[in-house]
Amino acid sequence: MLTHFWWVRFAILRLLGLVYLVAFAVAIRQNRALIGSNGLTPMRLFLRQVRDEPHPFWNTPTLFWLDDSDRALAVVAWSGAAVSLAVLLGAANALMMALLWVLYQSLVQVGQVWYRFGWESLLLETGFLAIFLCPLLAVRPFPATAPPVEIIWLFRWLGFRVMLGAGLIKLRGDECWKK
Repeated sequence: MLTHFWWVRFAILRLLGLVYLVAFAVAIRQNRALIGSNGLTPMRLFLRQVRDEPHPFWNTPTLFWLDDSDRALAVVAWSGAAVSLAVLLGAANALMMALLWVLYQSLVQVGQVWYRFGWESLLLETGFLAIFLCPLLAVRPFPATAPPVEIIWLFRWLGFRVMLGAGLIKLRGDECWKK
């Protein structure tokens, strides 16, 4: 029954591992210069400003509340790259996907202007759905359990929303689409 969803899960997880790997590789290369302690917009200063607001952790959920050093920035980026490489190579489970989501969410929350583009939120939404696409602990490329059909439908809904949004932005009549 519905054996093609096994291949869908396989493809989604591998491609998502590739996208996460690229995102974390960019973070490894650029984050110190952008949000590091001597960067253009240091995350340490940003977190100090956010700390004065009510409910700072809930408004800005990030691992960097525990340590806002350049070393922590590198550990998060390198850890994310290592886990995403494992996912790309076929070892994926819900815990690994949740870890990737938490690590990238932590970067996005302190990334300020450098992480406020549409693709970051799209990657986080896709990554969150992927947590429920695979088994909790099994790390095989083709686990024994079938992928949940409901999650496959949510991925379809996500794809529909992306395509609809891309079309609607063009219909808005912005000058950049008229040339």
